[in-house]
Amino acid sequence: MAKDDIMHKLGRWSFLIGILAALIAGLYHAYTVKSVNPRFFATDAGGVVAWILAIIGAIVGVLAVFGRGPITKKETPGFLLAGIALVVMGGIFVGWSDWLNPFIGAILEGVSISLAIFTAPTVGILALNTIWNIGKDV
Repeated sequence: MAKDDIMHKLGRWSFLIGILAALIAGLYHAYTVKSVNPRFFATDAGGVVAWILAIIGAIVGVLAVFGRGPITKKETPGFLLAGIALVVMGGIFVGWSDWLNPFIGAILEGVSISLAIFTAPTVGILALNTIWNIGKDV
């Protein structure tokens, strides 16, 4: 029983840390978008941050597949829909800092990109699991 409690805590903390890290990385991207060329996620440090966000997202997805994460089987369809929206939003807001109010556009761009990087592995893993579960019942 203690092992299950540890896995649930790991899933919850991974999700929370991933969201907070994505928000901080997105705000840092917004802060540096006009002063640094290339943009933050195109630099070496930004690449490392992107990999860390993706790995944390994959951990959340794997734990959710095994029923130990913060996303339950009942919440999976809603999470998949919201996750797809976040991933699409990450692609839509790229470049908004160039034509929208630079500060607002940079925040939208940075936060949406970093949340998309964190969410995409989780959505991919849960989508594959959902397809597998649908297919094995046929």
